[in-house]
Amino acid sequence: MSQLKGKTALVTGSVQGIGLAIAKSLADAGVRIAFHGLASADDVDAAAQVLEDAGSPEVRFFDADMRDVFAIEKMMSDVADWGGADILVNNAGIQKTVSLAEADAATWDAVLAVNLSGAFHTMRLAMPTMAERGFGRVINIASVHGLVASVNKAPYVASKFGIVGLSKVAALEYARAGSKQSGGVTVNCIAPGWTETAIIEPQVEARAAHFGGDREKGIADLLAEKQPSRRTSNPSEIGALALWLCDPITHNVTGTTIPVDGGWTSQ
Repeated sequence: MSQLKGKTALVTGSVQGIGLAIAKSLADAGVRIAFHGLASADDVDAAAQVLEDAGSPEVRFFDADMRDVFAIEKMMSDVADWGGADILVNNAGIQKTVSLAEADAATWDAVLAVNLSGAFHTMRLAMPTMAERGFGRVINIASVHGLVASVNKAPYVASKFGIVGLSKVAALEYARAGSKQSGGVTVNCIAPGWTETAIIEPQVEARAAHFGGDREKGIADLLAEKQPSRRTSNPSEIGALALWLCDPITHNVTGTTIPVDGGWTSQ
């Protein structure tokens, strides 16, 4: 991945979990990292240390609220002043498990704003410069729920189906930007299944409660229901896939959604 050395990546939602794992994979390749999230000063410092130790030549933190278009525009302007994003990873996301009947407008608006509208705004602001340079990578972290549905997740599923559709449109609009030699501009989604992150903890705890608080049995129950491999993914595995998608050799891999779900969406 020496071709990526010195390029700049903006990874939203990257102080922990999948986002930090992706940022770390890119840092390993010598990429400058603009990392992002809503976190304590200690968590920010810890994430920055991880990225610096991994080999990033420069890291910078941004705390834009992804529900606020003006905050996103300010962040994208600052990133542009810092050299602009050659790689954009939209990972920031929220979820609330709630039935359609019990979901309220505030829940719907918040989930759609962070998971879908936030990605739309970063993409519309970053991609024209990518096209001018002839190289750019957009990786949107969807979910298996961008491909299949589950009960009690209407806002989340709607947002993830939306980001898959948004990514396909952007992939088509920028398909002819750049060249094989420059690497082109591509847009892809990664669709993780059950992955060891904080976002699944409420569901793990709910399942564990049925087994006297046994967390391992709760996880096993979740996996048995939908993930045929019966194995969770580690965030580093998502990071490795994201890094490969950034390689110039993937210039013709665009508009795809790649599941990492142990066969969940093959059923």
